[in-house]
Order: sequence, then C-alpha cells, then structure tokens
Amino acid sequence: MKVAIFSDIHDNLSNLDLALDAVDQCETLIFCGDFCAPFTLKHLADRFSHPIHVVFGNNDGDKFLLTTIATQHDHVTLHGEMMSIEIADLKIAANHYPQIARQIALAAEHNVVFYGHNHQHNIETVGETLFINPGEIMGRFDDPTFVIFDTVNLQVELKHIRGR
Repeated sequence: MKVAIFSDIHDNLSNLDLALDAVDQCETLIFCGDFCAPFTLKHLADRFSHPIHVVFGNNDGDKFLLTTIATQHDHVTLHGEMMSIEIADLKIAANHYPQIARQIALAAEHNVVFYGHNHQHNIETVGETLFINPGEIMGRFDDPTFVIFDTVNLQVELKHIRGR
C-alpha cells in the first residue's frame, strides 16, 4: 500500500493541488499538522477520497471548526496531538514536533514515525524505527515536498512539487 505523507500546508492551496495531483496511486494520506485555516482541511478532504489521518500542528488555531469539517467527511480522522495506527501490519505514529516524534521513535514501539514543524524533509532511522519528515507543502523555506511511503517494501520516495 502507498501512503502519502504531507505536512505544513499553511493554506497554500496551489501547492496542495499539485501534491494531490501526484498521489492518485495512494490509498491513505497522513497529515502531520499546520493546515492553518480550516478551509484547507475541507479542500484536502474534498480532493482526496481515501482515508486521511490528521494530527494538529501549532498553527491549527480553530480546532473547533477543523473538528466540525472532519466530522462532515467520513474518511477524515482527527487524532489530536498524537496518532498511533496500524496500516498493513505496520505500527505508524505521527506528531507535529520533531523533538516529541524523536522520543516516540526512540521508544521503539512503532515501525515508522512521521513529523513536521521545521519544514525540512528528513529521512533517517532511529534505532529500528523509520523517522520521516516529508518537508513542507507550503514552499516558504525550501522547495515544497512530500513523501510517498510504500508499506510493502518500506521504501520512502521524496517528491518535489514544482511551481511554488
């Protein structure tokens, strides 16, 4: 199964659309925080019809409206600050903050831990745990990027979004 991993959209719908155009083969999407405005979640949910798992970031201010929008889409699950799920027999965690996510990875209870916040893509192994930041959809600090994670062979593909 292929899983799209996004983070730090910060309301950049143009880059979000470019990323969504490239994930049609993905069966699930994990979002590591910082939509900013709730309309960005609605846009994502309207465009991606498969399961979407979301953790909050530090710039997701209107959590009430984000929750309201999520409840209007059966395929969207808000996990709050921390996500821990199983996909294809893999234990997968997500948190917005690198420091917290690293501690989760060090606990060695998950196969993969995803995070965001610093807008810098990173793919490394912490102990036996894959530790991955997909970068930013926003495109403010670096080229906008996201990740496609293959649960079968544990391959991580960094994707660059052209046309900030």
